[in-house]
Amino acid sequence: MHVRSTFVALALLAAGASVQANNLLDQLKEQAGAAVNSQGSSNNSSGGGSALSNLSLGGFKMPAIGSSTIGSAAGVLEYCVKNNYLGGDAASVKDKLLAKITGQKKQENDFASGAKGLLKGGDGKSLNLKGLSSKVKEKACDYVLKNATSLI
Repeated sequence: MHVRSTFVALALLAAGASVQANNLLDQLKEQAGAAVNSQGSSNNSSGGGSALSNLSLGGFKMPAIGSSTIGSAAGVLEYCVKNNYLGGDAASVKDKLLAKITGQKKQENDFASGAKGLLKGGDGKSLNLKGLSSKVKEKACDYVLKNATSLI
């Protein structure tokens, strides 16, 4: 009988911990989701993103980065370097992307938004890095750098 009551107590304790973990995860998703702004319907043809576009960060999908979002990606790299979330070759990648978009007004406007921390994806989603924790910003910056490198 003692073994049964011990087992029941452990099961109840595990269930309580699981509920608390799920509640915490839901809260984190809500906070992260507030930073994501879905704009219009998904347009996969304009995304041109790599397989990394399907990665999730903090429980939500990152905006797709592709040929139509070079300006935004370059701007976010500028933001990440300026705020010390990226170093190394990130500035070089940004400069190479900028060389591709010179004279393209929409891409240049997207660069300006990206430099303020707003990543616009080809899938119609956006992510404002300003509303994220430092740790999540680092991951987002790494995501952008990995995807942007494939666009050079």
